[in-house]
Amino acid sequence: MPRSIRTVRLTQLTLAAGLLSASIIAEAQQQPRPTRPPVREGEVENQEITVEKSRRIELPPANRIFNKVPSVKQSNEQRKLTYEFQDRKLSVGDPRINLNALPVSATQPEQNPVYNNYVKVGAGNYGTFYGEGFVGIHNQPNYGVEGSLRHLSSSIGPVDGKNSAQSDTRFKLTGKYLTDQFKLNGTLGYNRDQYYFYGRRLPEGVDRETIRQRLNTYNVSVGIENVDPENLIDYSLKTGIHSLRDAYNASEFDWGTNFNGSVGITDNFVALVGADAYVTQRTDGPVDNRNVYRVKPAFKYTSPRFTAMIGLTAANETDKRQGINKTYGFPVGEIDFVPTGNIHFYIGHDGDVIRNTLRTFLGENRWIGPQALLSNTVKLSDIYGGTKGDLGGGFTYEGKVSYAQYRNFYVYNNTWPDTSKFFPLYDGGTARVLTISAQLGYNQKDKFRSILKGDVFRYGLDRLEEAWHRPRIAGQWSNSYILNKKLFITSDLYFYEGIRAKNFVSGEAITLKPIVDLNFKIDYFLGKQFSAFVSLNNVFGQNYERYLYYKVQGLNFLGGISYSF
Repeated sequence: MPRSIRTVRLTQLTLAAGLLSASIIAEAQQQPRPTRPPVREGEVENQEITVEKSRRIELPPANRIFNKVPSVKQSNEQRKLTYEFQDRKLSVGDPRINLNALPVSATQPEQNPVYNNYVKVGAGNYGTFYGEGFVGIHNQPNYGVEGSLRHLSSSIGPVDGKNSAQSDTRFKLTGKYLTDQFKLNGTLGYNRDQYYFYGRRLPEGVDRETIRQRLNTYNVSVGIENVDPENLIDYSLKTGIHSLRDAYNASEFDWGTNFNGSVGITDNFVALVGADAYVTQRTDGPVDNRNVYRVKPAFKYTSPRFTAMIGLTAANETDKRQGINKTYGFPVGEIDFVPTGNIHFYIGHDGDVIRNTLRTFLGENRWIGPQALLSNTVKLSDIYGGTKGDLGGGFTYEGKVSYAQYRNFYVYNNTWPDTSKFFPLYDGGTARVLTISAQLGYNQKDKFRSILKGDVFRYGLDRLEEAWHRPRIAGQWSNSYILNKKLFITSDLYFYEGIRAKNFVSGEAITLKPIVDLNFKIDYFLGKQFSAFVSLNNVFGQNYERYLYYKVQGLNFLGGISYSF
């Protein structure tokens, strides 16, 4: 072979080798850095049916670290370190019966609604009027705005005509702005509730102003959170203010700020941190400054069959009126084991300071009287365990047992001498609460959804005589069914038993009758823009008492039309 040809070929081989080496180096430099661990498939779906009153802004969700690693989706009842925006509530023993006139399932009656805005108008017995409107801007790629206004009122009530009337008006304005790195959101709201203290025999010609209660609540909040899935450090920050004022010269200012962060250390190991700060001033006679500060570091390890979390909740509470300035430390942890398929077994421990404010108390029991003593509840220890999973064929289940110890465990009871108002009572010792819960859900391809829940509570109190107005047994059965995308039916059945109360004027202890409350709602779509609805509440017509001397409306109905645009 001629030397010139060999030289050319040698040069070509050298050039090819150089290009190959450069390509390999460039590819290596372009390899993406390790990201957070991916979401595991086969997680158990939470089959809870929720009340949905308006269409949400549909923006791409954040691909969050602390949502990528759990072995199973969170249950609303599961007691664990969850890093929520809202302050955690005391979730044992006092489930609320919130019988809205229009209970609606989360299952959507239409797959893709053509119109985002709507107006609803309806009327019913007890002089009931209902009106609701919603308008939103959703056609922009990176922002959305929506506003809603709702009014529901009854001119007469279950007893004594207009002296048990009530009305509820709510306004809400929300906005969201999305970029490739973060999401901004804000909320502005106003609620006005008006009702009467009718839980006693009223004299003839009573001045209605003396028994009227009116709550005006303003709230504003802003938040920012990461939405870039490439960020190893994930974060969310929210701050909000609630201002409450009632008809008895009581007011409350509550400012809460929440930070949540997480960082992926390895593909299976994640560090979490949460911090809360609540500054509260309540004026009801004397001024009371009540603050709570929390920090919640934790570490979580996740593998396909095993998840472990360990952390600490450190909380400081101050109360100027009661002279309180205490700091607590609560170890928290949970182990979740998946022996096969989607069957989980878990065990854990939790503790925390549960904030009790005038707003949270009125949210549970609207009949709270003036100058009620406010004190936080300390969850000293909560040892829980259970199992949850997917049984196949659309069935899911969960069963759990919790044994918790509390200080300042609260109950409600009638005041004296005016038994038409309530006040909280606290167990200053160590209260022990055993909770046994079970849940079974079924979902059939978004056509039929059903969930059955049951809870049994056992209370061991140190200083209180009884767990007044807390049920021993609570149950709920919720269903929704869609027929040919035209007929949408929902039903809810509530059961409460074992509620006891005491009249401190007469000294008589009373066991309230069991509560059985059945509700139906039917929506019929007349076309793309019109629909009609009918709701039947308290079908059995029982004027039961959730709180002593306060009978509720019997069988009540509401019907109306809706127009979408």
